[in-house]
Amino acid sequence: MNVRRLLLTAFVVFAAAIAGVGVGRHLFPADARATGELHGLLHEQVDLDPEQDRQIHAIEQSFAGRRKQLEAAMRAENAGLARAIAAEHRIGPQVTAAIHASHQTMGELQKETLAHVFAMRRLLRPDQATKFDAAITKALTEDAQ
Repeated sequence: MNVRRLLLTAFVVFAAAIAGVGVGRHLFPADARATGELHGLLHEQVDLDPEQDRQIHAIEQSFAGRRKQLEAAMRAENAGLARAIAAEHRIGPQVTAAIHASHQTMGELQKETLAHVFAMRRLLRPDQATKFDAAITKALTEDAQ
């Protein structure tokens, strides 16, 4: 009987981990695609002067490190959620706390992504900002239509 319980727990943990990865991939590809499109637009379609290019590159480098930190935190929180699911087998206090922690980090990533976008936008001339704004709108609404 203990082997059955162990196998069931292992299966639930595995399923929760897979679900966490699936949810994470579902929630974040748009952000990665939007960021990639914006960077592509900035570097390929917007005529940046050398100083703008240098400053935007510095902003990108800074954000890349912070983004990796937050994504690592989300992976750890998904593992915590899997453990909570295995322990409670319901939406109990541990699962609820794990969900809230995950949502807080996701929200932090979204806020920092927007701060990064606005920091880059501040460096653009009005004609460049128009192209940039159009790319943001497209990236954020593409799947909603």
